Amino acid sequence: MPLGIFGFMALWSPFFILALVFITVGYFLVTVKWRSSFKESVPLTRKEAVYFIMAMLLLYAIKGSPVEVMSTILFSAHMTQMALLYLVVTPLIILGIPNWIWKAAINLPAVKPVFKFMTKPLIALLTFNITFSIYHIPLVFDNVRTDVTLHGLATVILFLFALFMWWPLINPADEDIDLSGLKRIGYILGSAVLLTPACGLIIFAENPLYAPYYDPQEFMKALALCVPVGTLQGLTLSGPELFTSMSTINDQQLGGVIMKIIQEIVFGVLLFNLFFQWYRKDMERQESQSFDPIVDPAPTE
Repeated sequence: MPLGIFGFMALWSPFFILALVFITVGYFLVTVKWRSSFKESVPLTRKEAVYFIMAMLLLYAIKGSPVEVMSTILFSAHMTQMALLYLVVTPLIILGIPNWIWKAAINLPAVKPVFKFMTKPLIALLTFNITFSIYHIPLVFDNVRTDVTLHGLATVILFLFALFMWWPLINPADEDIDLSGLKRIGYILGSAVLLTPACGLIIFAENPLYAPYYDPQEFMKALALCVPVGTLQGLTLSGPELFTSMSTINDQQLGGVIMKIIQEIVFGVLLFNLFFQWYRKDMERQESQSFDPIVDPAPTE
């Protein structure tokens, strides 16, 4: 059955487009036109602007396009959505917002103590990964995916925790966090290890775990979160099998594999970049040590 039965509003989310356009316009107004209102502000760089625009485009692609509807039909689409949102979009947003804006926001009295505590490397690492694992406990997942308030709250909480997790690695405006060298490698490897149990549970489960993907009533409740009620009232749907030939258990296993693969790719890129930085610094140090300027002796009379 084609996704077109859900209509334009559900598949392309025009209001979400407007919201992202509004955020993007506000971003450029603050970073360019109103920059003089901030202390120690510097001009917006091209790299920062590109990172932010990439984050907004990717955010729409996974939350405003047909992928959002697909995530209620296929668990693999849901896991792809989560992996891209929390492992790709979040760091792009951190990199896209200039340091002086981060400093202004973090130094607010109500924000500073919370942010300082939540971005401690161990706290940040455990908070996101434990919350992500709890989210994918079947009882929790079934309730969150069928309740609009819980779903919105869970998305915001996981996004904030993902931001805290990425902060010690990217650290654009906080000089108090010392996470360099082997500590950085340990942090990356620790995050990869902590996410493994949740993915392993999903991949190696012998039966479908999540009711919205096999129970018709729960499936319709989940669809109601992204499809207008008027559209759903005119449809009779028995479940995801109408839209895919993949079995529920295979779709579930594929979702766990996709999440782990995307995580490994992202963290692999980080490790490669880290080793490249070390190599470049080592070469610069060797060149500086091998450089021995020749000084002409003073002329003698």
